[in-house]
Amino acid sequence: MTKHIKVAALLSALVIFTLVLGMTVSPVSSVEKPKPETIEATAQGTVVQSGTQFNITLIIERYSTPADRQILMQAFQQDKNQGLYKVLSKMKAVGHIAVTGGLGYDVSYIRLIPTSTGRTIRFITTRPISFREERNDSLSSDYNLTAGELELNDMDKSKSTGVLYPRAMLTVDKDNEIKFDLATEPFKLADIIDRGSKASSAFR
Repeated sequence: MTKHIKVAALLSALVIFTLVLGMTVSPVSSVEKPKPETIEATAQGTVVQSGTQFNITLIIERYSTPADRQILMQAFQQDKNQGLYKVLSKMKAVGHIAVTGGLGYDVSYIRLIPTSTGRTIRFITTRPISFREERNDSLSSDYNLTAGELELNDMDKSKSTGVLYPRAMLTVDKDNEIKFDLATEPFKLADIIDRGSKASSAFR
């Protein structure tokens, strides 16, 4: 009789343990990966490119971490634009940018900055260098980054603005200030539409 009681108690303990384990694990396994955030905008040429216009799509899988930012800052301090380019090219993509309908390319760094009216989104990534640029050893191949900034106004969507630097490099001016040196004039971003879910904000 005692043996049967011990076996029954052991089985009951195993059942309870299994249920507890299941209750503990199941919520973790049911957590879904945040859906990407998609932002669309119209890029409008300025100065000599005035009149040029095309649509772009920025897909944000997640936002970069403060640690990512520190790594980029250190890379720039050590080897300026080339150091930044090398580190960006090795980073895991956090998003994607493309002329709407085109293939585009991955984005290595996207930063989210909350503001009083919404948020600022800044991004920078390596720019694919065309075979023609490499073959001709073109000066434009030195401008090997693409960057941009979006000022999203959640209170009045019509006031959202932005800028795109298609071909850029980071330099230090005579006042020791970091700035973008551009191969072409910047493009103004207008008609900004934020579609879909918000990317994970755990990486702000």
